[in-house]
Amino acid sequence: MKVKFSAPVKSALQRGGPVVALESTIIAHGMPFPQNLEMAEKVEALIKMNGATPATIAIIDGELRAGLNFEELIHLSQHGTEVMKVSTRDLPFVVAKGMSGATTVASTMCIAALAGIAVFATGGIGGVHRGAEETFDVSADLTEFATSNVAVVTAGAKAILDLGLTLEKLETLGVPVVGYGTDEFPAFYSRKSGFKVPMRMDSPKEVAQLMKAKWKMGLQGGVVVANPIQAEAEIPSSEISPVIEKALTAAKRKNISGKETTPFLLKHLAEATQGRSLKANIALVENNAVVAARIAVAYSQKR
Repeated sequence: MKVKFSAPVKSALQRGGPVVALESTIIAHGMPFPQNLEMAEKVEALIKMNGATPATIAIIDGELRAGLNFEELIHLSQHGTEVMKVSTRDLPFVVAKGMSGATTVASTMCIAALAGIAVFATGGIGGVHRGAEETFDVSADLTEFATSNVAVVTAGAKAILDLGLTLEKLETLGVPVVGYGTDEFPAFYSRKSGFKVPMRMDSPKEVAQLMKAKWKMGLQGGVVVANPIQAEAEIPSSEISPVIEKALTAAKRKNISGKETTPFLLKHLAEATQGRSLKANIALVENNAVVAARIAVAYSQKR
């Protein structure tokens, strides 16, 4: 199926220029208004400042879209509860029904790969949920990493997950996990998780070389570029972990599960930390956007 591009994204792709994909679930379901709109605008501006073209991805009236205009961003930010949260399994349903939807990490990767966009900036990827040995709750993000040739710049996996099992699953799927300037896998709000990364790279050029080598060898699937949150914005693991435990207990008590889990937990954490977790979330997304743009520039030069 074809992807409909905004004029700037179409122009950039036609000339082989650097493009960075962005998800839309973080706008529609991940943050409250107006912080979500401000974040979306700032992230796109940062990508442009660092030499790349932003391509926020969503489904609008059944069309796969890469690049949204300001009115569409406003609609997503103000009417997120009316917009379906769309993972990969939901894509054919939403398209067939002519609906609109906000894309998760998995579906954004899928559409980015269809569009020929090789770099994607997000906040944190999904993974293996705590207690998955009983619930089998494993994010579709991980299986998409085995399919779509997209490098994803992320502040690690969401801290509400089982990070150890998430890394194990990524290894099983053959997905390179690169610590960007770090030897330790970041834990979203925190720079350290206690888990080592299997490989480290310190520059956009190195990451671009890895991307090119992987796909030139015919090795299908994505790359995790684990980029720690800025030191001044982080919430140390020792501080945020007890808050996460309480949020998970609240979710279990209210029978929150599936795709509703992450939005519920993020909202609970923002309230419990008096907005500090939201500020950290915005800071890490902006940081990832800058790194992703630089990687996209290096990759376009390599091509």
